[in-house]
Amino acid sequence: MEVNIKKILESKSPAIAKWIPNFAIKYLRKIIHEDEVNRYLNDFESLSSIDFARATLKRMNISYRAEGLTDIDPNGRYIFASNHPFGGLDGMMIADIINSKFGDSKLIVNDILMNLTPLTDIFVPINKHGKQDIEKATTYNNTFNSNVPIVTFPAGLCSRRKNGVVIDSEWKHSFIKKAIQSKRDIVPVYFDGKLSDFFYNLSSIRTKLGVKANIEMLYLVDEMFKQSGGSFVIQIGKPISWKELQNGASNKKWAGKVKEIAYALKK
Repeated sequence: MEVNIKKILESKSPAIAKWIPNFAIKYLRKIIHEDEVNRYLNDFESLSSIDFARATLKRMNISYRAEGLTDIDPNGRYIFASNHPFGGLDGMMIADIINSKFGDSKLIVNDILMNLTPLTDIFVPINKHGKQDIEKATTYNNTFNSNVPIVTFPAGLCSRRKNGVVIDSEWKHSFIKKAIQSKRDIVPVYFDGKLSDFFYNLSSIRTKLGVKANIEMLYLVDEMFKQSGGSFVIQIGKPISWKELQNGASNKKWAGKVKEIAYALKK
């Protein structure tokens, strides 16, 4: 099991890959930490998905704890809706936290992440850029109909800096609809963290130039490794009953309200 950026490019876009110079491939290998990632994959390949996440966080010397989780009924059915400052580490941390409490957890993710084979057992993929195929749709619906706690990042993308503040983009309201359909309460979650100025500046410049491709996403693995040695607190809010979500406001307005509640947890 290994990551080989050159082979990935050749398999995805062979016509383009042959024109990419070697120095560019070398640079891509550096920013995605190809050698380091492969060491993790090889060293932890025999572990389960949740243990792979735990081992990765431990090797990176990342410490984390949750506040408010003890107030959550372990027999409840929940959707944990969280802000998304890191684009990866936050998923692994909250998966461990939730798993430790409930014995299981599932994360709703972009189907591209299914290429991260060691973590696929805790992933529930959705296609964010096209029609959902029948198999993914069935898995998605079955997960919500089960009793397994579900973690979702309604913004879809990791946070960006806007007017000097690091914050998620608009939270998509599909998680409100699924909470009502599956009769799950929603638990707001807040991570207090940010990426580097380089990442946010690149995102800002790219946006101002009108470039639609999220170029800064190439640096997410590098940004992840920059968090090594960090210490994080995860704030867990009070559950919002699925029955309450049916009263008054639209799903879109409820999504905005849950986002506000999550950010209000910041200490």
